[in-house]
Amino acid sequence: MIRCTPHYEGIRVFADGIARGDLLFDKLSYVYVLGACARARASLTTALWEGKQIHTRVVKSGFLLDVMVQTTLVHFYANNNELGAGRKVFDEMTQRTSASWNAMISGYCNLHEKMVTNDAQESLNLFCEMLVKSGEEKPNGRTMVCVLSACSRLGELALGSCVHGYIQKVISEPDDDVFIGTGLIDMYSKCGSLYNALSVFDRMKAKNVFTWTAMVAGLALHGRGKEALTILCSMESTNVKPNAITFTNLLFACCHAGLVEEGIHLFDIMISQFDIAPNVKHYGCLVDLLGRAGQLVEAYEFIIGMECEGDAILWRSLLGSCKIHGDAVMGEKVGNILLELQRDEGSIKLASSCQDFIALSNVYASAERWEDVVAMREMMEDKRLQTNPGRSSVHS
Repeated sequence: MIRCTPHYEGIRVFADGIARGDLLFDKLSYVYVLGACARARASLTTALWEGKQIHTRVVKSGFLLDVMVQTTLVHFYANNNELGAGRKVFDEMTQRTSASWNAMISGYCNLHEKMVTNDAQESLNLFCEMLVKSGEEKPNGRTMVCVLSACSRLGELALGSCVHGYIQKVISEPDDDVFIGTGLIDMYSKCGSLYNALSVFDRMKAKNVFTWTAMVAGLALHGRGKEALTILCSMESTNVKPNAITFTNLLFACCHAGLVEEGIHLFDIMISQFDIAPNVKHYGCLVDLLGRAGQLVEAYEFIIGMECEGDAILWRSLLGSCKIHGDAVMGEKVGNILLELQRDEGSIKLASSCQDFIALSNVYASAERWEDVVAMREMMEDKRLQTNPGRSSVHS
């Protein structure tokens, strides 16, 4: 029942069994319920708290040294962004399987798209350690997908190429593995080698929607907007239906290539032809597209006419376009909307409003309205707003 029911139901079944007091759970019970807690992280806010309680019962029941239970604990903590606790369990393991290594490596790589440099580097360090210490437990396809993701985050083209060579020699031909092939396309694109990304894409024997989307993202990243649009036609000819992420990248490609009419057409057919409801990212791409093209009034009216309420990110995008085109009148209008959005019961949220004050100040500066610039800076001082220092990373 714990294994086969939805995660929240599985946790409840386990809790009911504990409440009875006359049941002795085996190691598989703990494996399944911890797996449920790992899957529930996005929809159940108490999953981490309940998983920690189950961890305590694992210790008391004497199953902590079982490799399956330990691996599931690592997976549970990694999925709930508790990498420190997961790493502690991992380091205390006396025996590790490839699943154990994968759980920890993927934990560093899957922080909900917020992986920082240290996490990416740590996943690569673990991979190197796995090659040396794992004995007969060798990396598999899942391991390599995570490692390629870390290489792309770090921009390590040379290392990514070495990993590609290792995959071909030890794992499999990327042409035959859609997940590894997609990971290679993503890595080469983000590391600046679009030629290699296209080469991998052309050789792949099977492609899914994520493969096509990764190639669209790569072309968009390198400013090849018109080529990215041809991908949509190719997808239709091979009966692969694009998803919302595909259209996000297509609209992103139009933004960077200045393809205004094409972007508007994409937005229309996304709704009418593919029945995909636009989200805030799609709206943001279209606002950015119109703003970059200088169509500030159209972008403003588009936000006002949206079915959902425009958030601060959309208005900031438009404010940035106002600065680029030197439209202080529209910039002031948008800036005031932004500052109003940031007010919470009469008080301004300091962290998010600081950049809005600076952006509005820069709009005034581009129009040489220096008195307004001084006024903005004085308001920042009165509210004790300070900018966070920037950071740069340089690879030698």
